[in-house]
Amino acid sequence: MDGTESKFPQNPPKKTQKIVLGVQIGLRILVIATALAATWVMLTSRQSTEIFGITFDARYSYSSTCKFFAFANAVACAFVLLSLLFVLFFCRQGPNPSNHYYLFLHDLFMMSLVLAGCAAATAEGFIGRYGNSHAGWTPICDHFGKFCNKMTTSVILSYLSLSFLFMLTIISASKSRQIQVSSSLI
Repeated sequence: MDGTESKFPQNPPKKTQKIVLGVQIGLRILVIATALAATWVMLTSRQSTEIFGITFDARYSYSSTCKFFAFANAVACAFVLLSLLFVLFFCRQGPNPSNHYYLFLHDLFMMSLVLAGCAAATAEGFIGRYGNSHAGWTPICDHFGKFCNKMTTSVILSYLSLSFLFMLTIISASKSRQIQVSSSLI
């Protein structure tokens, strides 16, 4: 019977390699744009409101969760920019499965970082919007609507970034499958 080697060619056609490279570059640019936008929206979100004659402020810097979310997106943006330069540099040398393996590890780590930030910000946003009657936390979004809407926009942009990173992780994983193990290592 034929093995899997006969079903999957070792070296895909040049056109396929160029398409995959173009998709990777495009997705990395989308990750940079959405992560940077999510960071910017979160960093600029603030609102003041007056309740019973007392002025209250809502800022991202008052919450460690929002700080983590903003900095996780900023770090992901910076490192994906570095990986974009890595892809552009190594595309000249031709396809190398070990380079794709390093990209896979990078993309997986960045995806995990953005996922952690999204999960934390989503949980805090849910409490801000709906409160928690068991813990005695009242919803604040009815008083700070502008702040909550900007925070929601930022989280949505970050989830878009997460989905692009997920696609990059799948592409890098599939390209790194072609690593040949030397028989002397076995």
